[in-house]
Amino acid sequence: MNIVQLVPGVGGSFYCENCLRDHALARALLQAGEQVSLVPLYLPVVADEPGAVRNRPIFFGGINVYLSERFGFLRHLPRVVRDFLDSPALLKRVSALAGMTSANDLAKATISMLMGEHGRQRRELERLIEYLTAHDRPDVVILSNALLVGMTRRIKKALGVPVLCLLQDEDIFLDSLPEAKRELANQILSERAQEVDAFLAVSEYCRSYSIDRFGLDGEKVHVVPIGLRLEEYQLSFPVETPVIGYMERLCPDKGLDVLIEAFILLTQRPMCQNAQLWITGGQTTGDEAFIAHQHARLDDWHLAGQVRWLENLMREDRLEFLRSLSVLSVPARHAEAFGLYAVEAMASGVPVVEPAQGAFPEMIQATGGGLLFAPNDPKDLADKLEKLVIDTPAALQMGRQGRLAVFQHFGLEGMAQRVLSICRELGK
Repeated sequence: MNIVQLVPGVGGSFYCENCLRDHALARALLQAGEQVSLVPLYLPVVADEPGAVRNRPIFFGGINVYLSERFGFLRHLPRVVRDFLDSPALLKRVSALAGMTSANDLAKATISMLMGEHGRQRRELERLIEYLTAHDRPDVVILSNALLVGMTRRIKKALGVPVLCLLQDEDIFLDSLPEAKRELANQILSERAQEVDAFLAVSEYCRSYSIDRFGLDGEKVHVVPIGLRLEEYQLSFPVETPVIGYMERLCPDKGLDVLIEAFILLTQRPMCQNAQLWITGGQTTGDEAFIAHQHARLDDWHLAGQVRWLENLMREDRLEFLRSLSVLSVPARHAEAFGLYAVEAMASGVPVVEPAQGAFPEMIQATGGGLLFAPNDPKDLADKLEKLVIDTPAALQMGRQGRLAVFQHFGLEGMAQRVLSICRELGK
C-alpha cells in the first residue's frame, strides 16, 4: 500500500509531540512493509525517521501563507519567488520565531486552509494535488490533524482515494484564536470533517472530546495510541541525587512555570533540599521573556545551581536524558490528548507526575506508571513529587510497572497494524 502523510513541520526548534507521532507512524508503516512518504507543509520536517521524507518539496510554505493572508495581492507572486520563500533553509530560520503573525492573521490563515478549494490557498492546494498525482499516486492519504480537513474534498475528487485524519490537541490551537474567528473555524472544520473517511484519535479522551466538539460520527473515530520504537528505551539507572525532568516546549501552555514553583516549594522541605531539575524541549523567540522570568524566579531562591537547561534534544540525546531522571513532570495547563513525553519516560522506567485532566487519568490507570496532581496547583505537584523523591523503592517499582505496561501497549507494530487494518477496510 502506498501511503502519503501530509505533515506540518516545525523546523526542529522545539519538542513537537505531533511531529514525533507522525514520524513514529511513518516508521511503523515502513516496518510493516508499506510504502510511506512524509510530505511537509508550512515548515521543514526535521524527522526522527529521515528515510520517510525523501526530499519532498514544502507545500503551503509558512512565509507564503503569511504573505498571502496579510497582503492579498502577493498571492500572485511568480513561482520562482514563491519557491525561494519556500526554501527549507529560510523556513527553518523562520521556525524559531514566534509571533510572526498576530492572532487575527493566524485565524485568517486557519479559516482559509479549512475552506480548501474556496480559500486563499487554493492555488497551492492544486499544486499539491498535481504533485501527488505525478509523483506518488497514493492509495490513501493521512492528514496530520483536523485543521487540514479542508483538503479532503479535492484530494478525494482528484485522486479517488480515502482520506484519514489524525486527531490530537486541535482544541488547544482553536481556543487560542479570537472568539469570533474561533467559532467560524470550528463551524467550517465540523462541516468539512464530514468528508473524511476515518479519524484516528490518540486516546479515548481525545476521541470523546473530538466527537462532541466537531460533531463527528462516532463510528468513524478509532483510538490508535502513539507507538514507540521500544527497543531503544533502556532502563533508567538509580541516581543518588534525585533528578526531576521536564521535556516539552519551554512555554506557559506546557506549565514549565508551574513545575518551577513546585520545585521551589519542594527544595524547602528537609529531605528534598538537594533535588535537581533538568529542563529540555526547545523554544522560539516568543518564549524568551517567559524563560527569562523563570531564571529570575530560581535566582530569587538561590536555586540556579540546582537546575540544568538543555537544548532541544534529538533522539539519542533524548533517550540518554530520560535514563538520567528520577521522575518526569510536564504540568500542562490544557487538557492534553496524549502526552508522548510521559510514555517516553515510562518506557525508560521513569515514573511521571501529571495533571489529573485530559488523557492522563486513563494513561496512569492503564500503566500504573505515575501519580496525578490537581491541575495548575504547584503545592499539590510538590507533594506528589516529594512522595517519589523520598520513597525511592516505591518510585522504582512504579517506574518498572509503567515500563512493563508501555512495552505491552505502546509499540510501533501494534500502531501500524491498527492503522493498516483501517486503511484496508476503507479500500474495499
